[in-house]
Amino acid sequence: MGCDIVESDGSRCSRVIDDGGPLNLCAAHLAVAHDWVEREVGATDVLPSPCMACGSRIGLRFPSGWLCAECEWRVGDIPDPDTPLIRVDVVYYLRFRDRVKIGTTANPRSRIAAILHEEVLAFERGDRRIERRRHAEFSKHRIPRSEWFYAHDALTTHLTELRAGIDDPWAQYERWLSREIGLRG
Repeated sequence: MGCDIVESDGSRCSRVIDDGGPLNLCAAHLAVAHDWVEREVGATDVLPSPCMACGSRIGLRFPSGWLCAECEWRVGDIPDPDTPLIRVDVVYYLRFRDRVKIGTTANPRSRIAAILHEEVLAFERGDRRIERRRHAEFSKHRIPRSEWFYAHDALTTHLTELRAGIDDPWAQYERWLSREIGLRG
């Protein structure tokens, strides 16, 4: 079987196509199509360094340069120091032994680093209102005068719902940051 490309002079390409190829194109014309797609759509790859806007390591490589795959920040551009900081409030859930801390922050990396814990269980988008709602919801199991709760069925069910489809809470938080950056243009 021959290549489906019609040359500029009207003749059909005389090269043979490879068995099992995705299209009826010879290797030379598949390479041309690949180069065109890579130029127009980009190629997903690991960024040369983490994105300065969101920290992602995955990018799109174009002949003209790199874009972050998460927030579309152009690699090499320096964030404007006058741009307001991106803020994403989260309710965090930490485990230490058989207890779970429910807190809130706009800077989870530094806040969680300051708290003794064994595992970050989940993040939930929200501010103090959501945190207070969760404290009230699980109040029967609250350790007095603290934000710590004994693990129990209702809390475990809530955490399971928050984690559904989420392998890494930190990656989820990074996506939320990226979306906020993208919304600001």
